[in-house]
Amino acid sequence: MSEDANKPEWQVIGQLVSSIQVEQRRTRRWGIFFKSITFIFLFSVLGIIMSGDDGESLLESQEHVAVVDVFGPIMAGSEASAERLLPALADAFAAPNAKAVMLNINSPGGSPVQAGILFDELQLLKQAYPSKPLYAVIADVGASGAYYIAAVANYIYADKASTVGSIGVIGSGFGFDQLIDKLGIERRTYTAGGNKDFLDPFLPEKATQKIMFQNLLDNIHQQFITQVEVGRGGRLVHDEDLYSGVVWHGERALELGLIDGLGNLHSVARDEIGVANVVWYSPEQSPLEEVMEQLGAQTKTALGWGLKQNLVIH
Repeated sequence: MSEDANKPEWQVIGQLVSSIQVEQRRTRRWGIFFKSITFIFLFSVLGIIMSGDDGESLLESQEHVAVVDVFGPIMAGSEASAERLLPALADAFAAPNAKAVMLNINSPGGSPVQAGILFDELQLLKQAYPSKPLYAVIADVGASGAYYIAAVANYIYADKASTVGSIGVIGSGFGFDQLIDKLGIERRTYTAGGNKDFLDPFLPEKATQKIMFQNLLDNIHQQFITQVEVGRGGRLVHDEDLYSGVVWHGERALELGLIDGLGNLHSVARDEIGVANVVWYSPEQSPLEEVMEQLGAQTKTALGWGLKQNLVIH
C-alpha cells in the first residue's frame, strides 16, 4: 500500500493543492519573465527610433576633435578593416568644426594590405585637408599593422605602459610530413607549375621555396620600414632593434622617436590640441545591430532575475 493511502484524505488534498500553487507560482513568474523580454525589445526599438542624435549634433556644431576608433585585428571584414574605417575617416576630415582628427588605436595589428590601404588613403586625406592635423593615440597596444597606420599621423601619443612597435612581418605554419610517414599515410600531390605546392605542410620543406618565402617576408618588411620612415621622418632614433619586431613600452618608444609624447585620448585633445570636446566618427552600427546589442545586455540581466526567482521557488 502506498504512503499516500495511509494518510488522512485531508492531508492528501492539502499536498495536492500546495503542489498546484507551487506550479502556478512558477508558471506566473516565467510568464512575467518572458513578457519582460518582449517589453525590453519593444522599448529598445522605440528608444533607438526616438533618441535621435541631438546631443551629438550639438557637439558637432561646436569646435571638436573628430575621433575614429581602430580597435581589434586589422583585417578584411573586421571592424578595423579599410572598408569600414575609410568612410568614417572621410567624414571626420570633412567635418567643418573638427579642429583635428584622432585615431584612437587599440590593436595588435593584422593584414599588411589593410594597413597599407589605410596608410595611403590617410595620406591623401591629409593632403586634401592640410590645415587639419592627424593625431594617433595608442591605448593598450599599437603594434605591427596598427603602428603601420599610426605612422602616417602628424603626431603619435601613447601611455607610458602602452605596447608600441613590433615593426616586423611573420609567416608561420606546420610540417606534418614526418608524422604522416609514421602513420603510413601516402601524400599524393599533382601540380601544373613547379611551385604550386608552395609550403604544403604535408610535404618535406623545399629549400628553394623557403628562400622564396623569406624573400617575400623581407620585401613586405621593407615596405613597412619605408612607410614608418616616411611618416616619422627624422624623429626616429637609430637602434639596431628598431625594425626587428621588438615591442616597447610607451616611455621607451618616446626615447626612440616612435611616438611624440605620453598621454591619452582626452589629455591629448585637451592639452595638445586645445579642444576638450571629442566626437566619435567611428563606423556606426545598423539599427538592428544596435537593438540586438542592447537587447543582449538587457536580456542577460532579465535572465539572471528569472533564474534567481526560479531558484527561490525550488
